[in-house]
Amino acid sequence: MNKPEILFKKENGIATITLNCPERKNSFSMDMIDQWANALQEWRTDPEVKVIVLTGSGDSFCAGAYFAPAQEGATAAPTAFDHKSNLWERIHRIPLTLEDTDKPVIAALNGVAVGAGLDMALMCDIRFAAESARFSEGYVKVGFVPGDGGAYYLPRLVGVAKALELLMTGDFIFAPEAERIGMVNKVFPDNQLMEETYQFARQLADGPTKVIQLIKRAVYQSSRVDLRTALDMISSHMGVIRTTQDSQDAMKASMTRLRGGKK
Repeated sequence: MNKPEILFKKENGIATITLNCPERKNSFSMDMIDQWANALQEWRTDPEVKVIVLTGSGDSFCAGAYFAPAQEGATAAPTAFDHKSNLWERIHRIPLTLEDTDKPVIAALNGVAVGAGLDMALMCDIRFAAESARFSEGYVKVGFVPGDGGAYYLPRLVGVAKALELLMTGDFIFAPEAERIGMVNKVFPDNQLMEETYQFARQLADGPTKVIQLIKRAVYQSSRVDLRTALDMISSHMGVIRTTQDSQDAMKASMTRLRGGKK
């Protein structure tokens, strides 16, 4: 029986996606993309899922898209429209679904991430990396442009000039440098990465769910609008959130701590 190319697990509020093709450095097939996108769509509205974690098996995170060897007697080469449709209608379902997902999404970068593989991490909300991990926007090396969102996400994390340097050269950088420039949040020893990732995910999963989701929504919405619009929006979010049980429970717990009690 063939092993699954992608694994899904849901446990105690934390859902995990594990790319499971270590023999090809977890490069993804279109079938993996379809399963991945469908899981995100399902978890987006699943009340049991509070946080989503993305990682890879073996010693790699993801080496990008998997290009299967050409078969004898294959049909004519794909047209420009075929290439575009493959991205827009299939691969781009991942970032578009994530944009509609208020739940925190954490990438645990356990090893090399290249091209589309790196972009899959950049589109997550938070990135933790193993100390030995290394990263490259390697599209230019194979004559491609960053087709999975790298030109959108990377400048927002590291600035335009640094993003252009990384995109135009395809050079690798190691995890400590990625942390320094803001590409990843934290770097951990290789054998501690998943423990630290799940500890952080647990903290979020145990927190006030609706509050955390509206914080995420407010941050992304505010990054696209002017100050007046952002303040108008956040006043509405505040009005709504203060009527929720999540907010009221958090406030009670805070007041208990201030009074010296235990909660």
